[in-house]
Amino acid sequence: MEAIQSWVAEHKLKAIGAIWVSGIGASLAYSRARTPLKPSLRLIHARMHAQALTLVVLSGAAAYHYYEKHEADRRKEN
Repeated sequence: MEAIQSWVAEHKLKAIGAIWVSGIGASLAYSRARTPLKPSLRLIHARMHAQALTLVVLSGAAAYHYYEKHEADRRKEN
């Protein structure tokens, strides 16, 4: 787990980009199998789903960063 955390810490943009691309791919695959939409609509929906997923990941990363910084400051005080 630490190896993954250190890689993500070093390559933040690559990790977020990979999540965005995988979100688009998963959404396209799901919509292709489930709904009879035109390809342009599938792409629009896939992009919206990927953007929502990216916002969730960025929010989680911000919360994690805040928690880590807060804990580090607390350790310095003790």
